[in-house]
Amino acid sequence: MTRNSNKSRSGDYPLSQVVDGEVLDPIPSNQVGKIRLNDAENIRLEMARVYKDMRTGRIDTQEGTRLTYVLDMLRKAYETCELQKRIELLGG
Repeated sequence: MTRNSNKSRSGDYPLSQVVDGEVLDPIPSNQVGKIRLNDAENIRLEMARVYKDMRTGRIDTQEGTRLTYVLDMLRKAYETCELQKRIELLGG
């Protein structure tokens, strides 16, 4: 029985396992490393990772589309909060 590494690049997505020539599903997402979404740059980087994972077939394009949609909503919410803070600084 051979297995490839469960360690993912930058700790975001696990790799599939190969056991006796059969590709198994990746480790459940609750075992995936922490994904930082605390600023627009990190959100952009995560969107890029999802895109690359779709291009390489690591994740299904339909799932990737859902993830990028949610990431875009987070980006918009972050930008709205940042703009609100800046407006408050200018006005007060």
